[in-house]
Amino acid sequence: MKLLLPGITLVLLSLAFWSSQARADQGFLLMASTIGPIDAGIVPVLEDAFEKETGIQVRHVGAGTGEALQIAKKGSVDLALVHAKSLEEAFVKEGFGTERIPLMYNDFVIVGPAADPAGIKGMKSAKEALKQLAVRQSPFVSRGDKSGTHVAELELWKGTGVIPGAPWYSVYEKGNEGNVPTLRYTDQRGAYTVIDRATYHSLKDAIKLVVLVEGDEVLLNRISLIPVNPKKFPTVHHAEALQFVAWLTDPAKGQRIIAEFGKEKYGAPLFFSDSRLWHASHR
Repeated sequence: MKLLLPGITLVLLSLAFWSSQARADQGFLLMASTIGPIDAGIVPVLEDAFEKETGIQVRHVGAGTGEALQIAKKGSVDLALVHAKSLEEAFVKEGFGTERIPLMYNDFVIVGPAADPAGIKGMKSAKEALKQLAVRQSPFVSRGDKSGTHVAELELWKGTGVIPGAPWYSVYEKGNEGNVPTLRYTDQRGAYTVIDRATYHSLKDAIKLVVLVEGDEVLLNRISLIPVNPKKFPTVHHAEALQFVAWLTDPAKGQRIIAEFGKEKYGAPLFFSDSRLWHASHR
């Protein structure tokens, strides 16, 4: 069973039920995952392959990175899959997680109307593109929910020295439901936004927005695994979580699936392998 619950209240209510079920079964893992990789389809593919090989079931709850880490802070899950370095480091420093473990990455892109009234198409610097959006007061939509995508967007704005605000900059009120609804809303408004490439590819045939700025190193989107600390939460399935982590980071197993994911459908991978073992084996 795979489940994505958009609202944090529903997430926590469901986790209350799941936790009692899961703790009775030593072969059952719960993971709080950022929504983008779920929407792209890679999370269930990895879970299913792991279960097929080991017999261990993994279920996930989808939430923005900030909410996913808040869920993990309650000890309701065994593992977090997230993508906001500053939040991840704080989570580990506070003792809620054992360590940040590199898993995979893709990248963010700046999308907007094909007509591109702000004139940012083809710019090599994402920060300069955002500055131009601000100067021209072009409509920009933010998730505004402390998710990994939102944190990345705020870090980009911080690097520009611009403090974005009304009337041209707006926060999508349902941004905590993920990148897909945020991108659809941006499309309806004919606005600009920062979004991960995998989400854009999953929707590009259904929207009018196009990729205008890409390829800048600051747009890299690194995704990490963090096992929940068993010293703080003795009921977590730490051994099984580490088994899942080892499988995901194995170059011949999870990393191979990541490297191939999306090639058949899109002609290019949606994510890139990033584990330490993967890099060591490809030197």
